[in-house]
Amino acid sequence: MVSALTQTLIYYQQLIDKTTFPTGKETERVFILSDVDWQDYEYLLDLYGDDAPVKFKYSQGILQIMSPSRRHERNKKIIGLLLEAYLLERKIRFYPLGSLTLRMEGLQKGIEPDECYCFQSPKAFPDLAIEVVVTSGGINSLEIYQALGVREVWFWQSDQLSVYVLETSGYVKIKQSSLLPELDLALLANYIGWEEPFDAVLAFREQMRKISD
Repeated sequence: MVSALTQTLIYYQQLIDKTTFPTGKETERVFILSDVDWQDYEYLLDLYGDDAPVKFKYSQGILQIMSPSRRHERNKKIIGLLLEAYLLERKIRFYPLGSLTLRMEGLQKGIEPDECYCFQSPKAFPDLAIEVVVTSGGINSLEIYQALGVREVWFWQSDQLSVYVLETSGYVKIKQSSLLPELDLALLANYIGWEEPFDAVLAFREQMRKISD
């Protein structure tokens, strides 16, 4: 743990303060910093904790700071609610980890998915990570997830759900989840944009029950 703030860390904190918008804003800000020490990255994680107003992404000295928009936060929550409704309906044991910071110092990699899950049993790293992309660019998330060994990654971007599965050569885009092969992803995606999350989850559950009958 760093005992006192260096000038560099003070600069990072000032940048985060400028990055953060008041709650409810629809715009996102993204900053990319180079030559950032791992210790500084970990210090910022510890300083802001679980309630950080920004999301951090780190890869071998490059630090990305992003202030998520209201739309970003809304979509990630709805995706999580829909997925968990499916898991409960199908009685699939799961362990929700939310936006847990996934990091490994030896690899110099760190990332905060919007939602992530282990299935059947707890693990050091999740089986599934989910990211909502409103502002594209920046550090490649898949490179970090690959280094950490996350088996599957979902991206929600431009009202489309994309799924990537980790194979020996790297991530491959697929049409259906390898972890949840019976989940109708097109059906789930149909409810993400609904204005009323409560109604969306209830309608999704009703459709799943009709499919099962």
